[in-house]
Parts: sequence; structure tokens; C-alpha cells
Amino acid sequence: MKKIVIESAGGYEKLKIKEFPSPTPKEDEVLIEVKYSGINYADCLVRWGVYESAKKYVGWPITPGFEVSGKILAVGKNITNYKVGDLVIGFTLFNGYSSHICIPERHLLPQPQTFNLAQGAAFPAVYMTAYYSLFQIFYLPHKAKILVHSAAGGVGTALTQLAKAKGHVVAGVVGSNNKVQYCKNIGADFVYDKSSPDFKWSQIKTDFPEGFDVVFDANGPTTLKISYDLLRPTGKLAIYGAHSLLPKSGGKINYLKAVIGILKTPKFDPMKLVTDNKSIICFNVSFLFSEDRLIQENLNGLVEMINSGQIKPPHVNIFSFNDVAKAHQFIESGKSTGKLVLEH
Repeated sequence: MKKIVIESAGGYEKLKIKEFPSPTPKEDEVLIEVKYSGINYADCLVRWGVYESAKKYVGWPITPGFEVSGKILAVGKNITNYKVGDLVIGFTLFNGYSSHICIPERHLLPQPQTFNLAQGAAFPAVYMTAYYSLFQIFYLPHKAKILVHSAAGGVGTALTQLAKAKGHVVAGVVGSNNKVQYCKNIGADFVYDKSSPDFKWSQIKTDFPEGFDVVFDANGPTTLKISYDLLRPTGKLAIYGAHSLLPKSGGKINYLKAVIGILKTPKFDPMKLVTDNKSIICFNVSFLFSEDRLIQENLNGLVEMINSGQIKPPHVNIFSFNDVAKAHQFIESGKSTGKLVLEH
């Protein structure tokens, strides 16, 4: 079998393809011949050595990847719902950039009939993140008003689709004009292009004078203050990343820029949160893999939405397994829409 291995933190040159013996599934696992591996921005953080769950659970060397699709080659003796030959989607805590992988049955989904295998591999990480952040952390009122930063990205796409499926009003913020129509196509009611010379945050305040029930922000210090200001009383600021601290080209972290960004990160006074009646919620689902009840609720909800036609197959950019460095470069650039996958 082949795996992409990172032996120490660094740039694209750290992504090495290596040969290993094929694994054998444990009694509660299946062995999957991987057809596609999903790529997420978090994989770049793993390569840079700044992804906390990678440091906590694995260390070096590490194989990135949280999601795969493919065919079952073997099953453990306790497997009851799957058999050899089944097409499945699997999510995993790392090791997804592999040609073969063993995954527990509880972390599998049957390949949906409405998805192809590439779309299947683009599904679990971002849609589970979106489902958790929309429906499992807090209560959203009927027809809530939601602002999504980076709305054309993987999680942004999933947040927009899931929120619209439940009847909410979604405003998306994007960084280039070519992403505006994409966001409208996936259901966003309003789309704001930060690259436009006419863009002003005040326009969003004019369009939503009462403020938002929730703002989803993975940018970090560049937008956290305005995101908080755009909340209505009882509003929630959901933070799940800090991409503005990280590079868009070159593949290596500019530590001086990152430190300056950290120093500029807004500080939120708990007592002001009380008087403003606003909340700040932060999460990283890679630390929740042991929460079986939470995961099962999440999967059941997503399967129901897929089967009812509420979730459409994600837009996918396909790269060959050998072009993993190009895929990382593309997702870092901020120019991608939807999801990226590696084809084996």
C-alpha cells in the first residue's frame, strides 16, 4: 500500500509517498481500498506542525487525511452492516492519505446513490463540522439569520447548504468575484465580495440592521471584531479556525506575521459578553472522535438529509495522488471553491 507521510514540519517538499504493508482490520473494522482521499485546510496545518490534535494524538511522522471513499476488501469478525465489495465513505482521525486503510464500522457511511465516489470523499469532514456547529452546539431560532465567512470553501459550502435546508437566511462572504455565483448556486441569499472596490462592512449592517443570530468565522484576527459587532443580542460568534495567520503561497509559515496576527487578535471581556447578551463558541471536531453518541447523532442527521434530497453532492476538484503538493498549494491559495480530493 502507499501512504503520504510527513516526517517533520515544513513546506510541500515534506509530502513523501512511501510503501507500507497493507493493514489487517481489527474485529470492529473494515479494510478499505481507497479510491479518493478528501483534502482539508487542516491537512496543511498538520504539515506545518501547528494542528493541535495531530501533535496530541500522533506526532511525527504523520499521514494527514480525515476522509476517504472506496471499496471494502475485508471485514472484521464483528462487522454486521457491511460486506466485502460494498462502496463506503469513511472518516478517520488522520491516515486518510493512504491507498488502504482500516476504519471502525461506527465511522462508516454507505456510499449515497446520489454521490459519486469523489463526492463521497469530499463529504464527511466538512459536513460533520457544519452539522455539529449548526445543530448540535446551540439552538437556532426559526428562519435564523446566518453569516458565513469563506462561504465558497469546504465548510462554508456545507454550512450554507445545511442552513438553507432548514429554512434559514444565509449571507456569505467571499474573497474574490469568481466565487459569488458559486455561493448563490448553493443557496446563499446574499453574497458579499471583499475584493470588490465597493465592499464595505457597513453594507452588511444596512442589509441586516437587527444583526445575525450566528456568524461563522475561521479567519481569525482580521474579522473577529466585525463578526462580533454584526451579532444581534442573543447572537453567537462561532470560531473554528484562524486562517489569516497562515500563508496563502509558498507553503511555509511566516512566523513574524503569525505572531503579529496573534497580538492583534481581539480580547473579549466576559462581563461585556454578559451585558451584550452575546456568546462566543469555539470548536475543533478532531478532538471529538471519542464522542460516539455525538458522532452517531451527527451521522444519522446527515444521512436523513441526504436521503430526503436536502444535501446536494459537493463540488469537487480532483488531483492525482502524486500531485498532493499541488493540491495543498491550491487550497492554501484561497482560490478554490468546494472541496479537493486525491484520486488513487
